Amino acid sequence: MKIGIVGTGNMGGALMEAFARGGHEMRACNHTREKLEAVCAKTGAVPADTNRSAIEGADLILLAVKPVAMDGVLAELREAVTAGQIIVSIAVGLPVSHYAEILGADKKIVRAMPNTPAAVRAGMTAFTFGENVTAEEQETVLSLFSLAGETAVLPERLMNAVSALTGSGPAYAYMFLEAMADGACCAGIPRDQAYKLAAQTLLGAAKMVLETGKHPGVLKDEVCSPGGTTIRAVAELEKRGMRAALMEAIRVCTEAAN
Repeated sequence: MKIGIVGTGNMGGALMEAFARGGHEMRACNHTREKLEAVCAKTGAVPADTNRSAIEGADLILLAVKPVAMDGVLAELREAVTAGQIIVSIAVGLPVSHYAEILGADKKIVRAMPNTPAAVRAGMTAFTFGENVTAEEQETVLSLFSLAGETAVLPERLMNAVSALTGSGPAYAYMFLEAMADGACCAGIPRDQAYKLAAQTLLGAAKMVLETGKHPGVLKDEVCSPGGTTIRAVAELEKRGMRAALMEAIRVCTEAAN
């Protein structure tokens, strides 16, 4: 597959690394030439001088630019995009109708929300497909992004909540991991070991949820012995509002995407 990429920042670059593993032909453009050339050298993509030349002849176009820059990019590409190309945008908050209004109602538009663990094939990407994207083309998109991890299809009304959960979620996890490691350091564990121990613990806990099918609360109860040390720690987290703080963070993030 020929992929044209506009935007090679953190998320665009992570997806390019994933697509490179599938042997896809990529051509990319970015407003910062130095960053573009670094990502292209790493992924084997061909650097393009303009956004229009990056998407020329592409089967799929990946728009990986910030929402504030999107309308300018769409205006630049309007006359270059063809009805046969699949357009995948990862911009937060912009509905499929926004792209159709600028590029044309006949265009094949996909709204996607990936996350940065795509770079290590552990990403989560959610999709909403525009009405012009055929079932076969949907499978093509899902297969491509499976190179970056797991995929899911959701109604568009849930995409802003998805961005708050999975798109921003790694940041929450990194904060939690860092706090765990800080606590371990307070207890005397060396910093480098504390990070490794905390990271593997979170990785294992997530894998338990995915592979056992058990409710997270059940798995939590299995670790908490009556009167034991873990339940005391859990009680302290509850007292300090960890659960409520995280739920509120996702609510605020969802609202900000609207």
